Amino acid sequence: MSILTREQLEERLTSLHRVSLELVSDLSLSTVLERIVRLAREEAQADYAALGVFDESGTLVQFIPVGMDEGEMAKMSSPPKGLGLLGYLKRESKTLRISDISKDPHSVGFPPGHPPMKTFLGVPILFGDQILGQIYLTDKLGGEEFTEQDERVIETLAAYAGVAIHNARLIQALTERDHVLTQKNIDLTLINTVATALTRSLNLDEILEKTLTSVMEYLRVENGEIYLKDENGSDLRLALHRGKFNGNLFTREVFHLGEGIVGEVAESGQPYISKNVGKEVRYLRQKVFEEGCRWVAAFPLMARGSVIGVMVVAHHQELVIDDAQVELLEAITSWAGITIENVVLQQQAQRLAVLEERERIGMDLHDGIIQSIYAVGLALDYARVAIDEDPEQAKQKIEQAIDGLNKTIRDIRAYILDLRPRELYGNNLIQNLSRLVDEYRVNTLSEATLTAPEDGLVGLPLSHATALFHICQEALANVAKHAHARRVDVRLWTTRDRVLLEVADNGEGFDLRKMSITLGHGLSNMHIRARKVGGDVEVTSAPGEGTTVLAWVPRRK
Repeated sequence: MSILTREQLEERLTSLHRVSLELVSDLSLSTVLERIVRLAREEAQADYAALGVFDESGTLVQFIPVGMDEGEMAKMSSPPKGLGLLGYLKRESKTLRISDISKDPHSVGFPPGHPPMKTFLGVPILFGDQILGQIYLTDKLGGEEFTEQDERVIETLAAYAGVAIHNARLIQALTERDHVLTQKNIDLTLINTVATALTRSLNLDEILEKTLTSVMEYLRVENGEIYLKDENGSDLRLALHRGKFNGNLFTREVFHLGEGIVGEVAESGQPYISKNVGKEVRYLRQKVFEEGCRWVAAFPLMARGSVIGVMVVAHHQELVIDDAQVELLEAITSWAGITIENVVLQQQAQRLAVLEERERIGMDLHDGIIQSIYAVGLALDYARVAIDEDPEQAKQKIEQAIDGLNKTIRDIRAYILDLRPRELYGNNLIQNLSRLVDEYRVNTLSEATLTAPEDGLVGLPLSHATALFHICQEALANVAKHAHARRVDVRLWTTRDRVLLEVADNGEGFDLRKMSITLGHGLSNMHIRARKVGGDVEVTSAPGEGTTVLAWVPRRK
């Protein structure tokens, strides 16, 4: 056994100190481990050295050999499998120093192509009680055995390696966690963007545009389309296209269920992601493929368990979408599907309401105005017959007919007041309210007044002023049709935070608990308009005591 001189010991200590400074300054695990194994070979004066790293299950995941040329490495079928000495070193987790490998009972020999080796020094790489890997050296130069001093040096280097591996895994874990958090932030941003768009709009085109744009930006793809089911439920028609490819993605704009990826996704309700665009995606325009389309995915738009449409996205490069992203996109398309269905149902309800309103007006005209005109005709016919025999009675009938005609004219004007569309012109709410009051006065021949701030200034956003304008229109239309009022007063005033509108009449009034469908529709519209801008409406009425509609909106958005 050779003993190191003082100078050799100092040289080794200086070398270890220098390498320790280098190691802590480098965060690249591969670089650090390669330095360690090279230094181990150099310090122990070994012909061959290697460092292996295990994962948490004990499987060799990294192997760094030093001392063999490429020709020798090529002769070996695989890295060491740990069946002999290396396996024993791993199980025992303690330093192993052997003078002759072939004579050790734990040796199982070398695999084919492996160069012969004799002396051995193996040291486990530990961090606490956890084994992270091992350093081993063979064939000390000069044919000597490895010494205790060699053992101490390699154990020190193994300690450095343990810290380096542990720190690298911590950094990797933090990096992966940072990546996960970053991706979650991106996902949450997408969710928030789409949710905001879906809850703020009842416009179908705007909802489709925002949903498709958000998904395209999230996936960083260049092209997208949305197909919606027709009313018959068997066909899907192109509703929106966005992208850089020249023209639509497919050769047709309408697909039957089960036809192409659009029809297949609509029929199955499952997302589709292409792996071979040229062979898998039917009906893709040849021009789109020539322009570089290499990846296509389709997602169903779901509502209450049924497919109402399909979203298709395409890109010039193949993308990899993990399960979490697929689940996120499925959730977003489901929200979009529900919102789209709600908008469609609302549009259908509005069309139905218009039809019902027209039917009601027709019935009112038939039951009220037409019958009144018929009664006027009977009175005039009676006057014609009685004009010679009883002039006074004929005169009374003519006056009765004139009164009936005047009443019918007022009724017709009331319907005109309700049916004629009105818009808010300019930004002056008071001038527009004055116009409504003047029209009401002319059409109903009733007394009507408007009281408003003297300076004429209200200072409302256009959306809020428009809401009050239409609420006043609804209220005056209801008075004209139902109240039989002689007078109506419109008041507008402001507080620090609100603008208030009151429409009060001295008509017949009604029991709110027995409110008619017709009047209820008008009151419902008032509430919807006010609440849409953050305000509200309160209605008070009683039979014989008139009706008051009080509406308010905030002065700021």
